[in-house]
Amino acid sequence: MVPPQSYTNISFFQPPAFLLIGVPGLEAAHHWISIPFSSVYTVALTGNCLIILAVRRTPTLHQPMYYFLSMLALSDVGLNLSTLPTTLSVLWFDYRFIDFNACLVQMFFLHFFSVVESSVLLAMSFDRFVAISTPLRYAAVLTNNVIIKIGMAIVARATLSLVPLPFLLKRLNYCPGKIILSHSFCFHADVMKRACADITVNILYGLYVVLSTVGLDSLLIVLSYSLILHTVMGLASPKERVRALNTCVSHILAVLVFYIPVIGVSMIHRFGGHLPHLVHALVAYVYLVVPPVLNPIIYSVKSRPIREAMLRILRKKGQG
Repeated sequence: MVPPQSYTNISFFQPPAFLLIGVPGLEAAHHWISIPFSSVYTVALTGNCLIILAVRRTPTLHQPMYYFLSMLALSDVGLNLSTLPTTLSVLWFDYRFIDFNACLVQMFFLHFFSVVESSVLLAMSFDRFVAISTPLRYAAVLTNNVIIKIGMAIVARATLSLVPLPFLLKRLNYCPGKIILSHSFCFHADVMKRACADITVNILYGLYVVLSTVGLDSLLIVLSYSLILHTVMGLASPKERVRALNTCVSHILAVLVFYIPVIGVSMIHRFGGHLPHLVHALVAYVYLVVPPVLNPIIYSVKSRPIREAMLRILRKKGQG
C-alpha cells in the first residue's frame, strides 16, 4: 500500500508509487482474462526465442535478412518482458502498485524497444531494397561489419532519444490525488498527465521523439518501397516481378502489424479523451502484444528456411 501522508503545504510532491489498472470495468473477471494474456505472452516469447535460436544455430541462415529478423525478434522479446511482470501481477494477484522510479524504468524500456523495433523494420526495408535493386552487390554492401554497425546505431539512437524522458518526468510536481494510471504498465503520455504542473516541455519532447523515430522511419520505409516498386516494374519478366515482390511480403506484413497499432495508440491518446477507458486499454494492449505474437507466425509461414530451422529445434528439444 502507498503509505499515508499529509499533503498539506507541500510545494513539490512525487508519489511513492502509482496505482495500475488491468482491464477497466472487468476487474471481477481478471483471473479469467489472465488466461488468454498468459497464453499470448507465452506464444510471443516462445516464437521469438525460436527465431533467435534458429538463426543462431543454422549456418545457412547467417545472412543479412535473417540477422535483421533475429534483431526484430529480440526487440519483440524485450517489449514483452517490459510489460509482462506488472500486467500479470495485476491480473493474477491484483497487485496494482508500482514504485515511482520502477515506473520510470519500465516506461523507458517499453518505449526503447518500440523505437528499436521501428528502426529494425527500417533496416529490413533497406535490406530488401539492396537485395532487389543490386542483387550482385548484396553481400558486398551488407557485410557482417555493416550489420553490426547498423545494430549499434539502432541501440544508440533509441537510447539517446529516450534517456531524457525519465528525467523530464522526475522534475514535475505531481498531484497527490492523481496516482491511478490508465494501464497495467507505465506509458509516457499516461504518467505525465498525472502531474500538477506545466507539461508543455514533456509534450513537445514526446512529440519530437515520435516524429524523429517512428514517424521518420515510416516515411523512409515508404520511400524504400517506392524505389523497390520502381525497380521491380523495370524487370522484363512478370514472373521475376512476382518473385521479387514475394520476398517483401513478410516484411510488409510486419510493418503493417507494427505501425497500425502505433497510429491507433497515438490517435487515442491525443484525440480520444472522450472514449471509455476500456477502449484506451484495449488499443494499448493490441499495440504491445499483437506484433510480438504475429511476427514469428508471419515469418514462419512465409519463410521456408525459418520454418524448417524452427521445426528442427523443436524436434531436438522433443528428442532431448
